[in-house]
Amino acid sequence: LLENDRVYNVSYLCHRDGRVDEQRKIHITPHERRDWVIEGGNKFQVFETDAGRVAIMICYDIEFPELGRIAADQEVDIIFVPFWTDTKNSYLRVRHCARARAIENECYVAITGSVGNLPKVENLDVQYAQSSVFSPSDFAFPHDAIMAETTPNSEMIMFSDLDLEKLKLVRNEGAVNNLKDRRADLYELFIKPKD
Repeated sequence: LLENDRVYNVSYLCHRDGRVDEQRKIHITPHERRDWVIEGGNKFQVFETDAGRVAIMICYDIEFPELGRIAADQEVDIIFVPFWTDTKNSYLRVRHCARARAIENECYVAITGSVGNLPKVENLDVQYAQSSVFSPSDFAFPHDAIMAETTPNSEMIMFSDLDLEKLKLVRNEGAVNNLKDRRADLYELFIKPKD
């Protein structure tokens, strides 16, 4: 998105009723800042949808646990993570952090990335990804906390049914209660107001 001579990395949330919301990427990688002159957004929110409460964390954003916890404080059900990574180690950072956010915040996390090659697009010529849906790691979910995943680095369509009632169950009666057991008497997290 180009706005006032500034470039932003933006993900759009298309609702079934035709509304469109947007989330700008908050954390910009050194590569994006240097080569593409992209700037970070200043607003993070959880969107109310007819399929649950949704947050979007674009790529690098999932590597910052603070955003996941802020979303959890707003009762997020699903975190969407659109991403682009060029190497397997970059992809694994996104994947491992997404799995951690699902556990820490007792929510689903769906990651989806680009695969294949774009030889005529500078800095996008090689891509690596595996799309997946992760759950909390508890009795109500698969033992490996993976709801669905594609074949690595292959173009595919993936479906996964997400039961929001299971999130309520885990949040109240899980083997552990990550959200309930936080020590608010010792620490807190909040978004600073922008001028």
